[in-house]
Amino acid sequence: MLDIEGTTTPIDFVHKTLFGYARAQISDFLQRHWNDPEVRADVALLERERAAESDAFTSPPSLVAYVHYLMDQDRKSTGLKSLQGKIWEEGYRSGDLKGEVYPDVLPALERWGGQGIDVAIFSSGSVQAQRSLFRNSVAGDLTRFIRDYFDTTTGPKRERESYARITAALGQSASDILFVSDIGAELDAAQAARMQTALCVRTPGSVQEAGVHRVIHGLADISPL
Repeated sequence: MLDIEGTTTPIDFVHKTLFGYARAQISDFLQRHWNDPEVRADVALLERERAAESDAFTSPPSLVAYVHYLMDQDRKSTGLKSLQGKIWEEGYRSGDLKGEVYPDVLPALERWGGQGIDVAIFSSGSVQAQRSLFRNSVAGDLTRFIRDYFDTTTGPKRERESYARITAALGQSASDILFVSDIGAELDAAQAARMQTALCVRTPGSVQEAGVHRVIHGLADISPL
């Protein structure tokens, strides 16, 4: 099971390209899709979240400003992530966006597919956003290699219970699942749920606390499992 940001996809693509695109498009997107039922559901989630903000942000001038605020905080908000996913889907369809993945992603997915190994994704981005990225990647449509997708509707990535739910959904023994991420706290939670773990360190010389987690520098290091 793979994380996206820093594991399959460069961090700059997520933080600069995708987030920048969502920020630039949010106002126009809401004007065009305000009455769409799925968008209204996202708006309802965001309105409930805003109502609970008693200290950090009590009275944003508009929903757009609140979305910008959540993005500035890098909030793992389900409503925000769902809305972003819809904006990015339009961007992929129009050709404005192309999903970046590291060069070793396609060979790894092909290798694991040939070995009969299932691949799943667990990311803070919505399932729609995950599928859009891999379907429209620079390496082609990679969704044919991916069995399942999990997002914040499953639970936070730093809580053990989220990984227990994923284990049940996959119908696998936790000890047979390897979770790869560039965030040690996520791996701690996965390990607490008895998954195998690997810390992906893509940048040479970067300092990360590996703890008890195996360190890899790319997906080629995972073979053989």
